[in-house]
Amino acid sequence: MNKKIKKSQICLFGSLLIIIGTFTLAYNHISSLKEQLFSNMKFNIDNDYSDEIIEDIPEVEEINHTDNNTEVKQEPSIDYSKYLGILEIPKIKLKRGFYGTESRYNSIEYNVTLVGGSTMPDVQNGNLILMAHSGTAYISYFAYLYKLNIGDVAYVTYNNFKYKYQIVNIYNIPKTGQATITRNMEKTCLTLITCTKDSDTEQTIYILEQI
Repeated sequence: MNKKIKKSQICLFGSLLIIIGTFTLAYNHISSLKEQLFSNMKFNIDNDYSDEIIEDIPEVEEINHTDNNTEVKQEPSIDYSKYLGILEIPKIKLKRGFYGTESRYNSIEYNVTLVGGSTMPDVQNGNLILMAHSGTAYISYFAYLYKLNIGDVAYVTYNNFKYKYQIVNIYNIPKTGQATITRNMEKTCLTLITCTKDSDTEQTIYILEQI
């Protein structure tokens, strides 16, 4: 009798472990899918406000390698004709193309990313919003934005025309899933977003106006 009870208890305990294990695996899988979905979300702009409100922000990260390599590598012999536009910032020797929002390569894990709801440089009073990782990884295309100051310039080439922009404001925001882009709505702007250097809790916004 006692042997039957012990056997039953062992079976019950084993079943309980299986259930717990299955639940844990399922929970981890769901969490992974949720994180992946969140990282691929597009910025949604609500233009009913005097300042543009951006919701559901993927957290732009600072990605560091352990080899202490502090140089952001550039792809050799890039064919820029395949891109929708090209971002250039001479001060930090950055030249990188970006795709349209419909492209599968318009992802922060591959390129400088065009934010959904952005307008192109030829739209008067519009706002072109680009984001990328910082850090020392290969995809950290905005690694050196922290070296920029108000007055520095950037260029965007679109439809075979090069537009010039100048930085007018730089500010940090917390990583809360929402952000307010504060800009002059009567100016045509370029907004750059990346992780704040040496911070796990903030992102930096660079506001540039077309000149």
